[in-house]
Amino acid sequence: MKIGLIFAGQGAQHTGMGKDLYETSEAAKKVIDIAGEEIKGWCFEGTKEMLRQTNITQPCIYTVTMAAYEAFLEEISKLTNEQKDSVEIMGMAGFSLGEYAALTAGGAIEDYEIGLNVVKQRGKWMNEAGLNENGEGKGGMIAAFGDRTKILECVKTVREDGILEGVNFNSPIQTVVAGDKEALARFRKKAKEQGDIKAVPLSVSTAFHSPMMESAVKKLKPLLLESNLKEPVFKLYSNVTGKDLMEGADKPADKWIADIMAKQAMSPVYWQEIVENIIADGAQVLVEIGPGNTLSGLVKKINHDMITMNVSDEETLKLTIKRIIDLLKKEEAGEELIEEGEK
Repeated sequence: MKIGLIFAGQGAQHTGMGKDLYETSEAAKKVIDIAGEEIKGWCFEGTKEMLRQTNITQPCIYTVTMAAYEAFLEEISKLTNEQKDSVEIMGMAGFSLGEYAALTAGGAIEDYEIGLNVVKQRGKWMNEAGLNENGEGKGGMIAAFGDRTKILECVKTVREDGILEGVNFNSPIQTVVAGDKEALARFRKKAKEQGDIKAVPLSVSTAFHSPMMESAVKKLKPLLLESNLKEPVFKLYSNVTGKDLMEGADKPADKWIADIMAKQAMSPVYWQEIVENIIADGAQVLVEIGPGNTLSGLVKKINHDMITMNVSDEETLKLTIKRIIDLLKKEEAGEELIEEGEK
């Protein structure tokens, strides 16, 4: 059975995340202990407002996601040899911040501590890039529901001399738009006038994946070049292209990945294309790793028939392992890999 792993991004954070995994999984506990008491405190006890701050959100989500991944591997290791031999992780992808978890799980980032250092700095620099001289947020993001072409036409019409871009292509009916506050206000007004686009402001601190992040990109690249990046051992799907991260590589892996991952902070996330390509490459199941199940919901909007699972806490971990075992039994019996209630 071919499984694709997808890693949670920013916005999935919540108070108490990772706590029960910490208490029930030795593998997860080890990751969170490496992160240190400050990050552990933010994850377990941080308020909604605190966890919304990018410089806090990013290391917290990365830590809990890697803890969930290690807990998942720990449980997979307990399967019978026959079951383990029947499970193939065929590829990985992460949404925005989640791409760093995918890079770590996929072997491009050598270990969790290196990844955490990069993510800490990335969160700090992206937070700073989104503030004006008074320390106030100068941008934001809107989830736009409707036809992608019409949404992008609306963006082009109202951008004027401001910053406004389509930045997350999440599903056939959802595109996230990011920009400065004035341009976002124009977009909401125009969307309402048109009547065929629903615009919902997102609770984020700034305009991620837009040109507003340029200063963060300039700082990120040297740090990534110093981080001993390696060619991944799993196929990784890039946010920037939606395709294999290493496709078209014309320089050593460390320089190639550093270029792409620096650019990623101000480039659109082609999530719909990522999911479509993972499925086209043979994934039969997608397992979301990290807080929440937002990505699983997006997958269903892209391909309703795709089997999705998630690992965010002890309960979902146990359920996912049980479902994998059940599907392996179906596969062994020659039955179609479809879950009860899916038809």
